Amino acid sequence: MIQRVLGVLLGLLLLLTGPAAWAQSPQTRALHQALRRAPTDTARVLLLADLAATYRYSRFDSVQWYARQGLDLARRIGYHKGEGRCLSRIALLLGERGNLPQALRVDLQALRLNEASHDLEGTARTLNQTGLLYFALDDYHPSLTYFFRARQLYQQARTQDTSQLISVLTNLGASYEGLRRYDSAAFFLNQAWQLTQHAPSVHQSCWGNPAPYVLRELGLLQVAQGHPDEALAFYRRSIRASIPENDHRSACRSYQYMAELYRARHQPDSSIYYARKALRLGQQLPFVVGIVRNSKLLTAIFEGRQQPDSTLKYMRLLLTAQDSLYNPRRIKQLDAIGFAEQQRLRELEEERNQLEGHVRTAALLAGVGVLLLISLLLGRSNRQQQQANRRLQDLNEQVTHQTKELTAQRDNLARTLQELKIAQSQLVLREKMASLGELMAGVAHEIQTPVSSVRKFAASSAELCTELRQEISNSVPPSHDQEVLDEMLQNLLQNQTRILQYAQRADSIVRGMLEYSQDGTSPRQLTELNALAEEYLRLAYHDLRAKNRYFNAALTLRLDPAVGSVQIVRQDVGRALVGIFSAALLAVLQRQAGAEPEEGYVPQVELRTRRVASSVEILVRDNGPGLSEEALATLFQRFPGPDTAADLGLPLSYDLITKGQGGQLTVSSVLSQGTEYRITLPLPAYTAA
Repeated sequence: MIQRVLGVLLGLLLLLTGPAAWAQSPQTRALHQALRRAPTDTARVLLLADLAATYRYSRFDSVQWYARQGLDLARRIGYHKGEGRCLSRIALLLGERGNLPQALRVDLQALRLNEASHDLEGTARTLNQTGLLYFALDDYHPSLTYFFRARQLYQQARTQDTSQLISVLTNLGASYEGLRRYDSAAFFLNQAWQLTQHAPSVHQSCWGNPAPYVLRELGLLQVAQGHPDEALAFYRRSIRASIPENDHRSACRSYQYMAELYRARHQPDSSIYYARKALRLGQQLPFVVGIVRNSKLLTAIFEGRQQPDSTLKYMRLLLTAQDSLYNPRRIKQLDAIGFAEQQRLRELEEERNQLEGHVRTAALLAGVGVLLLISLLLGRSNRQQQQANRRLQDLNEQVTHQTKELTAQRDNLARTLQELKIAQSQLVLREKMASLGELMAGVAHEIQTPVSSVRKFAASSAELCTELRQEISNSVPPSHDQEVLDEMLQNLLQNQTRILQYAQRADSIVRGMLEYSQDGTSPRQLTELNALAEEYLRLAYHDLRAKNRYFNAALTLRLDPAVGSVQIVRQDVGRALVGIFSAALLAVLQRQAGAEPEEGYVPQVELRTRRVASSVEILVRDNGPGLSEEALATLFQRFPGPDTAADLGLPLSYDLITKGQGGQLTVSSVLSQGTEYRITLPLPAYTAA
């Protein structure tokens, strides 16, 4: 009863403060005054971004308006730092409204601008927001990664505004709460509360005082540790602290946690009371996560009370909010965007490692130069030793020259032998292909005539069935026998139509056999390699989708424009690419068929081309189940064993690339992560146009 009275008094306090007190945050007025006195456009952009932040948990329309004003001004004057901060505010708004994929896209765009302008504070804020997107989906491991990166940048920036560092520490504690690692959660939450109590700048930040957030998470930790009364005290302190900050979101979550606690203590009336208060605040923002949690709680309570009207009312709210937040298509988009961002980070890490390697090499060369200089200086002090060194050097040069001549002769002989072996392999392959082509051409010509006859007679029979039905319907009065006869003619017409379809399919197979049986000695032609690879990837993808209409995959293209046009046998390279693309697509289809729905697996196939010093490379990577070492050992064998079902696609691709084109085809795979195929074509044989 006392708790109910306290709740009523708190509601009256909110009413007495009036809408004017809930219209803005304490920092809003000072920022408006500073905006009117702003001396430059860049200062106006940063102030508009800070104004948008003051409305973050009270008026989303104001967040949108001020952030858009700042973004337009930043783009007009080319101010990348301000553009990144305004985009970060827009991403915050999208995340609160439940559009997580679009929020992640805007966050990543803002992150690139933050990094390009060397804005450590803005970069840390964007990383913090990105972690909150995964936290909203209860995906705590990636959220912890982003939060730790944000904490490191805030510590490097050494900014006087400690409110955001407190927010990151609280987010770390909340994530460890979700993982049920309560010792780690208590460590970060206590650290955040100590900073909140002693930091002098928390009341001056545009992000407001983080005390409501820290207090409610401390209450949630008390519940997990079995102290419900202490938890209720923290929740009420959080609500009181949110009033001057106009923090509807923290108040919504505190009311939600109180409702959940009262339900666990079997006090349904109190639970319904606070859940409804939380739901109203969530709908005003709108805060989609709060709407989902509270409508779900109210649905369960009224369902247990057997009140169908109230149950249906809150279930409708729940379904609408869940569809916005947990829509499967959006979740797949979020995974694909996250995967692309991880790829970008890995590439940046590789570039950094290469740069460090160059620096180390330069330092080593400098050290060698210093040592050489010292050696020369010491050598000058001894004339006799210098003369002896000269004689030895002359002898060494003669030996080196003779060694180079012998090495060159050996390399020429080895190269000639290798060329002879390649020519022999190509001749054997051409003979095999010619024999196979003659066989297939003979079979195709034998099949083509009866297939054409079947098509012709089936088409004629279908026309006769149609005419017969019309004649019967015009000449015979309607009767039961006529309906039976009409139905039989209809069935006959359908059978003839199916015969015609299968005959057309057989005709297409015959055409494919004739095309495959063509002579493999086609001339080389100048071909845009990127366009050829993309075309055959999409052909293989749509062919597989025609057989599995519910199959979808994300195709990622990273094509190097420097590859350009090359002289190749287009037909042979196309056959080889089809075999590899088909293997990659079948791998992701196999993993998708065996994956559990909650795993959130998104099939992905990546095509990448690049030009290196003496060759061009085509890389095909999938995120399928991967291949074992035994499977890799026999992957390119046409007949690996008497008990193994051989797949001729990859072996044929291997022959066409290595023996027919003089290139290389290699494969690497990691179980449960995927497989990568690498085609290397040497440039001397494929000169770029």
